[in-house]
Amino acid sequence: MQIEYIEMSTAEQQAVFGCQDRFARMIEKAFSVLIGLRESKVEVKGEDLTGVSNAVSVLQSLQQIYDQGEGDAINDGMIYRLIDEATEGALEETIEAMENIVTLTNRGAPIKCKTPGQKNYIQAMKENTITICIGPAGTGKTYLAVAQAAEELKRGDIDRIIMSRPAIEAGEERLGFLPGDLSQKVDPYLRPLNDALYDIFGADKAERLRERGTIEIAPLAYMRGRTLNRAKVLIDESQNASIYTIKMALTRLGEGSKMVLTGDVTQIDLPHKTDSGLEKCAAIVGPIEGVSVIHLNNRDVVRNKIVKDIVKAFEKAEAEKKVSQVPDYQRRKKRQG
Repeated sequence: MQIEYIEMSTAEQQAVFGCQDRFARMIEKAFSVLIGLRESKVEVKGEDLTGVSNAVSVLQSLQQIYDQGEGDAINDGMIYRLIDEATEGALEETIEAMENIVTLTNRGAPIKCKTPGQKNYIQAMKENTITICIGPAGTGKTYLAVAQAAEELKRGDIDRIIMSRPAIEAGEERLGFLPGDLSQKVDPYLRPLNDALYDIFGADKAERLRERGTIEIAPLAYMRGRTLNRAKVLIDESQNASIYTIKMALTRLGEGSKMVLTGDVTQIDLPHKTDSGLEKCAAIVGPIEGVSVIHLNNRDVVRNKIVKDIVKAFEKAEAEKKVSQVPDYQRRKKRQG
């Protein structure tokens, strides 16, 4: 039997163990250990040394998060994420990433990276003129892009934020048939961006910034012919734009501007998936200095745990589909090689 102890105050124990010891039970199940209290210490015991060590690492990480004043952030999703990272030997890197504050919400709460991939994404946006981020749902592509843009606006690094995406569901040429002015017409397509703005600035201030033109909503097709100076341009759902439309958008950049293109290439809504230009664009401009291409994956999913499991399941199915499409003689040749 392997046993390790952790010094932990009563307040730390309450936060780390969770209501009715819920978090402790999740960690016990994940690593086949028993977690209990031995006087003022937390006792972790199990048959497997690796399981005990991983459980201790997760508990200490939660203790650190609590001591940093972020006990409210400890929830089921965080527990599952830390368990996964400990299992894969990347817990230390993840905790380091979680110390990276992007900006503050309108209530003063910090918006932080939650995975090493997200940390790399934020760093890429800081250091490059153009950042292309490709990844599945739930990885924070959109939210972090808005958060970083908001921080740059607060610091005075840019004069405005321009948000756009292809209005593929209605067809961009048919926006005129939708009610309202241009901003209202495209609002349904930009709801994820608006939600992030409201979190960061508050609804009232976000609306005032939009009224002044500091924050601009523009359908992608309407950006042709413009030169955008001292702006942060966010193009969401870029997988639904053709390579020619993306080229048009990229060439709008003026002095002091940056652009972020985000997209999930597994969710292409175009009639012909081969018309998507995001991956083609990444391959073409990726080698250019000042351009960064970031790929997020299921390890960066920060929504409900089931979202991560869904992404993994689809990735597995897609991989198996690709294998099944390889002729039998090619599979035999690979095995023999």
